[in-house]
Amino acid sequence: MLLASLAWLHGRASSEAVELTRVGNGVEVRVGGRAFATYHVDPSIAKPFFYPLRSALGTIVTRGYPMTEEIEGDDRDEPHQRGMYFAHGDVNGFDFWGEAAFSRWSDHSVSTFGRTVFRDLDEIRSGEDAGSLQATFDLVTPAGAIGEEIQRFRFSGDAESRIIDCTFTVRASKGALTIGDTKEGTFAIRVAKGLHPPSGSMVNADGARGEKGIWGKRSSWVDYSGRVAQEDVGVAIFDHPQNGTPAYWHARAYGLLSVNPFGLRQFSGDQRQSGKHLISPGDSLVLRYRVLIHHGNALQADVAGAYRRFASQQ
Repeated sequence: MLLASLAWLHGRASSEAVELTRVGNGVEVRVGGRAFATYHVDPSIAKPFFYPLRSALGTIVTRGYPMTEEIEGDDRDEPHQRGMYFAHGDVNGFDFWGEAAFSRWSDHSVSTFGRTVFRDLDEIRSGEDAGSLQATFDLVTPAGAIGEEIQRFRFSGDAESRIIDCTFTVRASKGALTIGDTKEGTFAIRVAKGLHPPSGSMVNADGARGEKGIWGKRSSWVDYSGRVAQEDVGVAIFDHPQNGTPAYWHARAYGLLSVNPFGLRQFSGDQRQSGKHLISPGDSLVLRYRVLIHHGNALQADVAGAYRRFASQQ
């Protein structure tokens, strides 16, 4: 195990085969012959999401609720915070982060919720050292579609880690789109209970710890780690430099890990500032992230080094 760990830290661990299989309203992902993740595009649910996500040893690192109520001790708050998802709380004034089915967790009417509606599975590809999928969605409000979204994922892993490279493209195909300044966004993972305080911990690229040091601050990455099902394990999200200035983090001590490039006014508290972003008709906004699931804490897993390697990629 020590030799495998050292090899991974230095980028020499052998990649494992990745297999993707379409199953009903979703895609199952296996790495090295072992279950890793399932991507759900169920039209009855307001947005696509992944659940569960697993470590290389098979430990589930995402909260089960509301997808399942069978995990003992799971917190049952904020049910719109599904395993892993991309959504924002203000797109042309509509909330795609929350869900109308759980409107009591929001402060606005059902008529102001949007839905990210599955259209096509454009690609599903297995491979010897990586696999990928791409899906297209319509951004739909009660009055009709206002744009489209393309979600692309590349999966890889070895004996020590699992990686998902994520590219999200928001396209103003029906007219201009305005991404509003709100803390409710944008690319998020709701982690398993053992990863967040009081048993787990959270750290960012600058060494800040806990919600007080990380929420509403800019950083290149944030990592949660703790002990889940007898494994010391962690989950990190990396913000790619091509996204622009390091994003703010809507990262909460109750287990929400979310990177948000738009919430400038809400995070800074400066009413003179605005993180609002306009996508002109026919144009697109592209955001790139990496998810790393690793053994141990951020220091033991050399998350900082893993981020540098990611950031150097074009």
